[in-house]
Amino acid sequence: MTVNTTINSKTPPNPRNQIELERNNAQFDITKMNYFLEGSKERSEEVERFIQQMERDPILAASPKQYDFTKAEHREWTAKKIARLSKYIELETFDEFERRISLISVFDPQLHTRIGVHLGLFIGCLRGNGSFDQMGYWALKKETAFVKNIYGCFAMTELAHGSNVAGLETTATFDQEEDQFVINTPHIGATKWWIGGAAHSATHAAVYARLIVKGKDYGVKTFVVPLRDSKHDLLPGISIGDIGAKMGRDGIDNGWIQFSSVRIPRYFMLQKYTKVTADGDVKLPPNDQLSYSALLSGRVVMVKDAFRWSSRVITIATRYAVGRRQFKAATAKPDDLESKLIDYPLHQRRLIPILALTYAFSNGANVLAETSSKTLEELDDAVADENQAGIDAGIESMKSLFIASGSLKSTCTWLTLKNIDECRQACGGHGYSSYAGFGKAFNDFAVQCTWEGDNNILGMSVGKQLVKNISSVLKDGVQTSGILEFLNNSKSIIGDKVILTPNDLKNPRKVLEAVEVAIVRASNQALITLDARNQDWDYIGADLVQLSKLLAHFFLLKSFLDKVDSIPERELVPVLDKLAQLYSASIILEGFSGIFLTYKVVSTETISYLSAEHIPTLCTDLRPHVIPLTDAFQLSDMMINSSLGSYDGNIYENYYKIVKDNNPPYIDKAPYSKDFEALLNRPSLEERQRDEISDEAQEILSSDK
Repeated sequence: MTVNTTINSKTPPNPRNQIELERNNAQFDITKMNYFLEGSKERSEEVERFIQQMERDPILAASPKQYDFTKAEHREWTAKKIARLSKYIELETFDEFERRISLISVFDPQLHTRIGVHLGLFIGCLRGNGSFDQMGYWALKKETAFVKNIYGCFAMTELAHGSNVAGLETTATFDQEEDQFVINTPHIGATKWWIGGAAHSATHAAVYARLIVKGKDYGVKTFVVPLRDSKHDLLPGISIGDIGAKMGRDGIDNGWIQFSSVRIPRYFMLQKYTKVTADGDVKLPPNDQLSYSALLSGRVVMVKDAFRWSSRVITIATRYAVGRRQFKAATAKPDDLESKLIDYPLHQRRLIPILALTYAFSNGANVLAETSSKTLEELDDAVADENQAGIDAGIESMKSLFIASGSLKSTCTWLTLKNIDECRQACGGHGYSSYAGFGKAFNDFAVQCTWEGDNNILGMSVGKQLVKNISSVLKDGVQTSGILEFLNNSKSIIGDKVILTPNDLKNPRKVLEAVEVAIVRASNQALITLDARNQDWDYIGADLVQLSKLLAHFFLLKSFLDKVDSIPERELVPVLDKLAQLYSASIILEGFSGIFLTYKVVSTETISYLSAEHIPTLCTDLRPHVIPLTDAFQLSDMMINSSLGSYDGNIYENYYKIVKDNNPPYIDKAPYSKDFEALLNRPSLEERQRDEISDEAQEILSSDK
């Protein structure tokens, strides 16, 4: 079949005009929508101020040039940026600066991580595990919190152990006579590995090592161990190297560390919960998880990253989809222009659910951060006041927080990595260009699925808590609290009563109820299987991960709906309700349709209607809003840093300019031209064989004479 397409070659494409038309038809105030996304007007204005400062800062601002940097250039520039950022931290509160570097994660993740290891993990470890005097000394008196005198790293992971923190093998043996700990790497498997900042930057490490006192192993505790002296030379007994090329984040100097009988004073052990006296008496914490609170802050940050990164890539892909015309829709008229990508139903199905998911990420991240901050502050206050009731309450809150953060960290990072690649593919061949921003984003973000808790391990851990808690509710009548409070209704919803019908799909609260029921029924079935399999938790590992994912979506959807119900800007509600419907329908119900059907939470009729009618209709309804909804993220061109995603929508001219600026046209030969010329101008095969395989040679050599 021949398709006749007439192209006016004198008229260049004008994607800029298309995005302006979309923007001019906005039906809501994007500034007020940003208040919703950031949590408040005050936070929104703060974010705007931070972005403006950083995009005007010649050291901090990102540019397309970074896509062509070598590893050495990435590291050098990252170090310069840390020096520049230290000027900001001297002028801001710690909370303000934490929110600033949260934005940096979008446009310079390696900078965010390299300084975040110091401020978030090292100092977070001091706060979580050190006494108040130790925290005051190491973080404040030494001015470590202001990136002065000390630069810290977080030495938890080892070559042979990562997720299994309890299995770490570095030792800290107490020498009572000298009142010292001896830190030692007993074998190659105990080498500290992947330690951000270790290779070149860190002067000190928060080392996770096995506490050995009087021959008894008390498990993994935390110690401050100096690595380099005041002239930045390695101290005796410290061996450090660079772990080499990585998939992404080349600006981080990840390294390995080995300790050879390194001695530190007893009081270099962080003793907020675990204490060792000069006599060798050991006092252990009420809950070992308290020692890992530094990881909690990292997981909270990664959920916020999921929102920031997804908002960036969906903005790029959406702006490109509005400006890019390709082919003609089946319903187009002969005189119509080629159709916009965003007007194809398939393209809408690929992108608009990601947009809805990103809106759900925003409030979930805000709620998790607020809950985490409140819980840690209350626990610190209780410890300071020696308030045992407060400590007990804090421990219970921490347990709930570990469950919530584990499910959200794993689920949101998985989804974000998927979002990045889907948005890249939605931009076709141009999405493969480094200057589009997707390639570096994917490589830089991928690590979030495995660091600070491997996602599958976290998922199984969270799922295990769900099954244990539903067992307590059903068998022992114990009441749960926190994120799992809804399990208290388990007895009334176990069964096969259908919860959701096609008529309920427009009510996200009804979908939320269906998610609760699905979690309860699936958890109960996992419990039944577990009992039948002699408590073989590994056998139900895949089920546990699915439970964790559903719990994360329960948290995200509930946070989203609660926020929508509370906002004063009621004019935003219609479009937010459509987003909530689409998120609950496409990401949750369609994404987990097997579970919802297996446990008869929804009918097959509902799932069929969902995919065939409900989701396509929602995408069509939201189609006119895609540019205002992405504009509402209020990401500047510096933060977007993409040839395809600039605010003006001028995708072709912007892309061409970036390519020319970074790769100026030239007429000189390539450095490897001689090799290529030799390839093309090589002698014939006969000449290279010295004519030894020629007919003449054959005749002579085969002669009987």
